[in-house]
Amino acid sequence: MLRSHAASYGSTTPARTATVEEPRRGLTSSSEALVKHYDCAMLDLDGVVYVGGAAVPGVPQLLENARAQGMTLAYVTNNASRTPQSVARHLTELGISAEAADVVTSAQAAAREMAALVPAGSKVQVVGGEGLREALRERGLQPVSSADDEPSGVVQGFSPTIGWAALAEGGYVLQRGVPWVASNLDVTIPTARGIAPGNGTFVDVLAAVASRRPDIVAGKPHRPLFDETVRRTSTQMPIVVGDRLDTDILGAVTCGADSLLVMTGVTDLHALCHADVGQRPNYVSWTLDGLMTSHACPQPAAGGGRHLGGWTVRVEGDVLVVAQQGGSIDDGLRAVAMAAWDELGNHPDRRLDLSRLDQVWSSR
Repeated sequence: MLRSHAASYGSTTPARTATVEEPRRGLTSSSEALVKHYDCAMLDLDGVVYVGGAAVPGVPQLLENARAQGMTLAYVTNNASRTPQSVARHLTELGISAEAADVVTSAQAAAREMAALVPAGSKVQVVGGEGLREALRERGLQPVSSADDEPSGVVQGFSPTIGWAALAEGGYVLQRGVPWVASNLDVTIPTARGIAPGNGTFVDVLAAVASRRPDIVAGKPHRPLFDETVRRTSTQMPIVVGDRLDTDILGAVTCGADSLLVMTGVTDLHALCHADVGQRPNYVSWTLDGLMTSHACPQPAAGGGRHLGGWTVRVEGDVLVVAQQGGSIDDGLRAVAMAAWDELGNHPDRRLDLSRLDQVWSSR
């Protein structure tokens, strides 16, 4: 639970006009650029700011422009293995101006949650990397690696060096019934060589050993990481920017925050069109450029479907059909999303055929 902030983030103003489908049944319109309406962007990293080892084209300059217009930039990550300093260095190497104070990690959120569960100065077993250890020290707790140190709790986060010994020590401690905080439950993580085990996989190992689950999960889509970001930035009107429906957008919905989904990461058109009501963003754009623009909402089209700009999208049978006569590619994306969501509103298990979109989007 949020301890020192309101139950939800932000509030509706005249510049932000919601459609009748809200909450999360449809997109939201903003008559001004999002960078002007929101005071802080809670930015996911991989898939939004960079992909693999390179910055998304145009993003470094775009973020510099957003900062110049007064927007606070918070780089919010589920990765508990790296310290804020190392993340900031990585961003700087990519041409993005960032300091450690601009980075908020699930390790920091997990450490705050643990500090609320154990006495000040307590020893805490770490199943993870240096990011967790530094975060615990910041909260006045003592990170340890052995069950023989009689720790008062266990904090667990991803680290590429986790092995049997660290998992065994964590299991020994958890069997004593002490508090357990996990940084996140991401079962897999993407790597240059393919999909690899994430922290959630290691959490499942300890859960099998200890016959219990974590008491608190700190990272997205759970609330503590978002609350930690609010505390550290003092934002009054944040917007969550991400590429994943099941972490970034679901987390925003959970917190009552507005969100922008970008299509430069893992979410594809099929996933967007079939998004559950609880995982639908307020705004959507192909790239982070959507942060710098106003957002119109697709309107009902004559004969059914939605239209925006020069785009009209409707469902014929199970096929999503697009007619284009000008307009921006983002207008088309928004019209497609809303037409699909309208059609699937009462049939969440139905699947639409998007094959006719291929030729339209290939020219974008």
